[in-house]
Amino acid sequence: MLVPFEELPEEARVWVYQANRSLTEEEAAKLRADLELFLKEWTAHGADLKAGCQLPYNRFVVIGLDQDLNAASGCSIDASVRFIQGLEEQFDIALLDRMNVTYRQGEYFAYKPLADFRKMAKDKAVSGKTVVFNNLVTNKREFENDWEVPASESWHSRFF
Repeated sequence: MLVPFEELPEEARVWVYQANRSLTEEEAAKLRADLELFLKEWTAHGADLKAGCQLPYNRFVVIGLDQDLNAASGCSIDASVRFIQGLEEQFDIALLDRMNVTYRQGEYFAYKPLADFRKMAKDKAVSGKTVVFNNLVTNKREFENDWEVPASESWHSRFF
């Protein structure tokens, strides 16, 4: 059951997938339509799941799930991962590679391997003030407050 992301409770479970590149407006519209269709049909053992989504900056796929109605099961999570893998293939993007960092400086977004980001921090090419995306957030409250933050306020701070 698809609902607007904004209507999900603060405790809603959240999954964030970062793309290795920005999507075009046309790609983002198609991806959003596919994602919304998937969420309308997403179930756990036959029970509807109340979920919403966002595509921030046309670079991230964010899925939120209100677990008060029904919690995700192993099978439903597997189905969502298969769906994300299908998006990777359809749009020729990487969404499941967690060993990369997306950061921004002004309007410029960069996607770097974690080792490169660590070296950039050591070389002072990025700082604790660099805005990073903490894709390890687990619920909507964390997503809204701790997802897009200065590196010094996320797990990335260990590199400075």
